[in-house]
Amino acid sequence: MSSKTVTEATGARTEEAASLIGDARTRIDSLDDRIIGLVQERMAVSSVIQEARMTSGGRRVNLSREMEILARYRDALGRPGTSLAMTLLELCRGRV
Repeated sequence: MSSKTVTEATGARTEEAASLIGDARTRIDSLDDRIIGLVQERMAVSSVIQEARMTSGGRRVNLSREMEILARYRDALGRPGTSLAMTLLELCRGRV
């Protein structure tokens, strides 16, 4: 692959930067795979909780618990953390 192609693919202007970016992207892809796996695991655990709650006569969703989760993500990640937590909660609802 020519140096022009490598740098165009990464947006870098030097081979050194292109290599660094390529390595970092590989690491990000690996992290994303792990994050996806953890989200899927979270969805499965949430399903168990919802099933137990509903079987015992409770509601599927516990709003006070969801508020705790939203606050935890907001405190750790700032305002975008709230959006991330909302997405996770949405993914985990109703999977019973």
